[in-house]
Amino acid sequence: MRRYHVTTFGCQMNAHDSERIKGLLEELGLGEAPSADDADVVVFNTCTIREKPDTKLAAYLGEAAARKREHPDRVIAVGGCYAEAQRERIFELYPAVDVAFGPGSIAHLGEWLGAGGHGVTRGRFGLDDRAFAAELPVHNERAFQAWVQVSMGCNSKCSYCIVPSVRGREQSRRPGEILAEVHRLAEQGVKELTLLGQNVNSWGRDLLPEIATEFGELLRACDAVEGIERIRFTSPHPKDFREPVIAAIAECDAVCEHVHLPLQSGSSRLLKAMRRTYTRERYLMLVEKMRAAIPDVAFGTDIIVGFPGETETDFLETLEMVEEVGYDSAFTFVYSPRAGTEAAAMPDQVPHEVKIGRMERLVELTQRIAGERNAARVGRVEQVLVEGPSRTDPSVLRGRTRRNTTVNFTGSARAGELVDVTIDGSTSTTLRGRQESLVMGGL
Repeated sequence: MRRYHVTTFGCQMNAHDSERIKGLLEELGLGEAPSADDADVVVFNTCTIREKPDTKLAAYLGEAAARKREHPDRVIAVGGCYAEAQRERIFELYPAVDVAFGPGSIAHLGEWLGAGGHGVTRGRFGLDDRAFAAELPVHNERAFQAWVQVSMGCNSKCSYCIVPSVRGREQSRRPGEILAEVHRLAEQGVKELTLLGQNVNSWGRDLLPEIATEFGELLRACDAVEGIERIRFTSPHPKDFREPVIAAIAECDAVCEHVHLPLQSGSSRLLKAMRRTYTRERYLMLVEKMRAAIPDVAFGTDIIVGFPGETETDFLETLEMVEEVGYDSAFTFVYSPRAGTEAAAMPDQVPHEVKIGRMERLVELTQRIAGERNAARVGRVEQVLVEGPSRTDPSVLRGRTRRNTTVNFTGSARAGELVDVTIDGSTSTTLRGRQESLVMGGL
């Protein structure tokens, strides 16, 4: 049996796409290899929103090309947003690549690889024939967790972002199709869903007036499906976060008390240059509304350091926002220009050494605050969905709370079970504890 290996870069949408890519490859009769070195078909599902994934991809492709010289029958495929951005040029940049495809063309991968995955030099790009991937075969990493795509593409015009160019304009999936998939997943034993979209909380607006449903109603409909214990969603845009969605988080049993709310900058001046369409004041009002409705809500965020024109004053306003909001987690990025975006041509690009210095200060602050917020959970009992053994200690179990914090704990539960864990320690990124039944048994 020929074997495949998929390497995934970037966002949760790419993780979802990779599960479909794996499903297609297995339908062709390929088995999964533990590493690229052991694979006959190597697939890179790429991201291009920042420079770092591009650089990593170049290194990975260099290694894959070296292996291909030793074993010419190996197939190298490149999919995802970087492939869509480069299109046919990818074969010039990387001659060892056999197959390339954009995120809208995953369904055609089997045609190019053929039976046994032997591959032909071929590329398919463009967004005209893109379709939702729900009908494609899927290889779920965990049987009790699943992604559910509710929309694709994005109508926002953030000046730094290339996503609309490579994933197209926003298109909502019809609610009946979404709920049919949710019911099917529940019947298969899935307990936790993550609803996916580039701007998930604007779902449904392009279906008006034919279907008058918005994202808050979709959350409630998913919450009503028997067997679904947890519902998450990503990523929302602050400009589209409305009262019905906040109410659904507060009132639905399955919807988790965790919101990933990208900030990008704490400076209203920079937010305007980024075309984010909200101010720091509006963002803070939204946070206050959510905390009032959902007292135990956990906030995650994305922050860009070194956007063109960022001054020390702008950066200090970002630090102030981080302090004021009190994020439980944060993804922090050094700005990198993307060809074809408005920001790439802006004057006053920030020197690299200034970006790095600011990034170090931001990371130090976000880690301190996350550490303080995790320390406040010590002594509590948290509901944890068990995901499996700890990555560093197989004798310890690992799972996540409803607030999306990783917990390493001692216990006897199996993957997929929901258990209560007494928290007795913390770091800036994780909690530590003991399964509650074991604690009670020792009293």
